[in-house]
Amino acid sequence: MRLTGRNASVARMETSGLVAVIRADSADQLVDVCAALRDGGVDVSEITMTTPGALEAIHRATEKLGKDCLIGVGSVLDAETARAAILAGAQYVVAPTLNLDVIAMAHRYDKPIIPGALTPTEIITAWSAGADLVKVFPANLFGPQYFKDVLAPMPQLKLTPTGGVDLTTAGDWLKAGAACLGVGSSLVKKDLIKSKDWAGLTKLAKQFVDVVKQARGA
Repeated sequence: MRLTGRNASVARMETSGLVAVIRADSADQLVDVCAALRDGGVDVSEITMTTPGALEAIHRATEKLGKDCLIGVGSVLDAETARAAILAGAQYVVAPTLNLDVIAMAHRYDKPIIPGALTPTEIITAWSAGADLVKVFPANLFGPQYFKDVLAPMPQLKLTPTGGVDLTTAGDWLKAGAACLGVGSSLVKKDLIKSKDWAGLTKLAKQFVDVVKQARGA
């Protein structure tokens, strides 16, 4: 059966294994950033609302890159922001916290919602409320073993870590049961963006893709 709507987007995230979390000082170069990541094999990017001009950047990125990339919005704190980002073109919504109104708004537009949670109670509450994936944040506090411990009694969960994911730990997170990985500054390096070193960003993206393949035994 062919997946459609938000189910297709979630499947794309899981298949990719990587979500680039982009926190930039300016929106000017975000299309180039997303394109460079795509060229390296990372075709799922999350533009955070903490970036100045984030909504316009999301609009430009989805307009220019089309189906080549899955562009989402991150750092969403309320339903109004989720709606504005979706109308600007965001294809999925990520939040640092659990907000039931944000979940409802994303699903109203048939977009995946990935709320943040930390404790087992918060995680299962998010999942039961309809989360398509649950972002364990900040994941670096506990490490990959925490995923193993949480998934042991609740194997139905789809978890993704944000915080503490880099080239040395990415494989460990996947082996611990992560559905995909949220990767921020260790992939989307500000010095590469500042110097417009798109080739360097593409090369780094390829390294992360290789780690994912290796961890999955591909």
